[in-house]
Amino acid sequence: MGELRGPAVGEVRGAAVGGGAVAAGLAGGGAGGDSCGGGRAVRVLPRVMRRGILAGAGAVGLLWGTQAEPSARLDVLFASGAHLSGLLAGYGILVMLLLMARVPAVEHGVGADRLARWHARGGRYVLMLVGAHLVLALCAYAAYTGTDLLRSAGRLLGYGGILAAAVGTLAFAAAGVSSVRAARARISQETWRALHFLTYLGAGLAFAHQLVGPDVAGGPLTVWAWAMLHASVAVLIVWYRGVVPVRQALRHGLYVVEVRDESPDVVSVVMRGTGLDALRAEPGQFLRWRFLRRRLWHTSLPFSLSAPVRDDTVRITVKALGVHSRRVRRLRPGTRVLATGPFGAMTPHRRTRRKVLLLAGGVGITPMRVLFETLPAEPGDLTLLYRAGNAAQLVLREELEAIAAARGAGLHYLLGPSDASFDPLAPQALRNLVPDLAAHDVFLCGPGAMAHAATASLIRAGVPEEHIHTEQFSF
Repeated sequence: MGELRGPAVGEVRGAAVGGGAVAAGLAGGGAGGDSCGGGRAVRVLPRVMRRGILAGAGAVGLLWGTQAEPSARLDVLFASGAHLSGLLAGYGILVMLLLMARVPAVEHGVGADRLARWHARGGRYVLMLVGAHLVLALCAYAAYTGTDLLRSAGRLLGYGGILAAAVGTLAFAAAGVSSVRAARARISQETWRALHFLTYLGAGLAFAHQLVGPDVAGGPLTVWAWAMLHASVAVLIVWYRGVVPVRQALRHGLYVVEVRDESPDVVSVVMRGTGLDALRAEPGQFLRWRFLRRRLWHTSLPFSLSAPVRDDTVRITVKALGVHSRRVRRLRPGTRVLATGPFGAMTPHRRTRRKVLLLAGGVGITPMRVLFETLPAEPGDLTLLYRAGNAAQLVLREELEAIAAARGAGLHYLLGPSDASFDPLAPQALRNLVPDLAAHDVFLCGPGAMAHAATASLIRAGVPEEHIHTEQFSF
């Protein structure tokens, strides 16, 4: 196996054996996962999801336009703007909930990282729409009654529907403020998640407010359609975030059988259960793990599989990066485990070319190790580059070398500090290791800074961006 230190390129050794409308259609994605080998997987592609979301927003705008009353009166203009912003805010809330409903067809097609970024960005727009609706409605009422804004606000809160909307707005605001980077750095993950559960309360109160509003309550067909849209999203959330995890826990009975050190700050956790093939976890995917022991049971931790599922045994490899991941290394055999998933879109279905480059940084080797073993490839068509600060930081090294030797695959270790004068991820360095780099599909996983730098280098080295497949969670 090769190691790249400074300008010297290591030699790759080993030869041989070859390797062999948005909410309505989502429930068909399969409970807990999509098919892997047992039929074609159902996936919603990012562009399809975007178009569906935009089409829904257009339909909401059309609904508003068919009921808007042309007028030059100030109160009517304010009211018209309040109705449009309110309808769009209500629709946006549904979209935000749908993005985080963990629907397999969406998770496996769009990708968990992209969904989270869309959710974070869209949440800001929804809060702005809610704020605009509040201000415009207040101005409309003040202009209509001829009172000042403060007195108008007091009168409006006397209406039950308005009071419910105000409480819902506070719930959304609390969740939004907790997501600001400065605030999130000061609160625990459990507190952040608890505050985000307030969005369900906010959504319910907003729905109650909308049903008595002039645009939704304008006709029985509109009320029915709006209620069905909300009911569809609610069913998806209850099913995939409630029923499926419980069903998986009862079905598989996972428990820890071994915790072994891979390096001073990395451990592998081996778990056993029943019928784990039914998870249909694809190479490159992750699950959300809940270890039923003190100080860990209340937290769901996302970790990739670091080995294929075999004989009802699964394995994850974890680096001690935070409080919860440090506690994982103290798990004891027999600890019960709840697993939800699989999730993630960085799977073999993204492959479009015969040759594949796997590029890993640090503990990002875990999904790459599974892909390295399982991706179909002839000798010479598969290469793994593993970036680490030094040889002591390499994990699963013996397994990687055994896989490379058995498959006739390329394996290079790119060692050295990130601030060294020689950059092993520079475009020319990558081309030296992989001469026909531009003809490869690239699967990439590593820390955020490394992944961004590697993506930029790959593009400069001639790899089209659409052939670089990665999932990042450092947003």
